[in-house]
Amino acid sequence: MNKEQIINQTEEFVKKTLANAEGGHDWWHIYRVWKTAKHLAQDEKVDLFVVELGALLHDIADSKFHNGDESVGPKKAREFLCSVQVDEEVIVHVEQIISNISFKGGKEAQKFKSPELDVIQDADRMDAIGAIGIARTFNYGGHKMREIYNPEIEPNLNMSKEEYKNSTAPTINHFYEKLLLLKDRMNTQAGKEMAEQRHEFMEKYLKQFYAEWEGEL
Repeated sequence: MNKEQIINQTEEFVKKTLANAEGGHDWWHIYRVWKTAKHLAQDEKVDLFVVELGALLHDIADSKFHNGDESVGPKKAREFLCSVQVDEEVIVHVEQIISNISFKGGKEAQKFKSPELDVIQDADRMDAIGAIGIARTFNYGGHKMREIYNPEIEPNLNMSKEEYKNSTAPTINHFYEKLLLLKDRMNTQAGKEMAEQRHEFMEKYLKQFYAEWEGEL
């Protein structure tokens, strides 16, 4: 099986696996990250095969939907990649990407770095900001039955990894605890430039949100 066939098989595997996933972490999230990663990779010296596999499999078993177990995703990816006879070196790289891509509250030190991870991480973070990021945030908040906003509950910018994972704070707080922080955490130059516009859109949205909340607009 050549690389193109493996990518096609991976696409079908992910579509099938995430057929009933929550709307912000479904196949279409993967699709957007995959396409954005390929776009960002054009300006970087990376192994595009690893970038595509990593992007397609990065959320194959998000720990949020597996009782916080971060080992499920890498394990599931390995089983699939072995089944389509991908080289062990590539499999290990993809496992490392899956294990190290997520935000984890911002205080958790990233234990692995590679140009391929940089690209995929930027693409994944891009899908968490801007218009789509806002939609995904409220979709997940609704999925978890969270308040939209509560002025009496302030954002917590000093959460530990466990506090971040277990937070039940209103959805608006997530903008301050994660989304507005991502612009300054992009790895690639193209990612930084793309994030600027999406960040600005979120700031405009929040300004409008608070004005409407107070009945001013």
